[in-house]
Amino acid sequence: MAAYDTYGTSTHTVGDLVRLVSVRLGMTFTERESHFRGVYHLADDHSVRVEVQPNEVPGDDVDEPFDEAHPECRVLVLTTTTAPGATLRARLESIEGLLHLRHESV
Repeated sequence: MAAYDTYGTSTHTVGDLVRLVSVRLGMTFTERESHFRGVYHLADDHSVRVEVQPNEVPGDDVDEPFDEAHPECRVLVLTTTTAPGATLRARLESIEGLLHLRHESV
């Protein structure tokens, strides 16, 4: 089973969150670029995948929010885990201004 969580903030920049999440989780991020998502940052250790990205992604004519339900969040942290992890959530929620927005298990 995979668990997907979305966190968001309107107080931190992408660079701030990459640094903060890196310290909290002990993970190293690499910058990636996608036509659909724009520039984002990825850390992957096979059991936990963490992505930090702006909520506004490049569109054809205008930037559109990646997470339309939370347009007020300028930056998102997306996690994918193979097992539910209260520790991961607690570490991310310890970042001031980072809010848990959604959880989904598949």
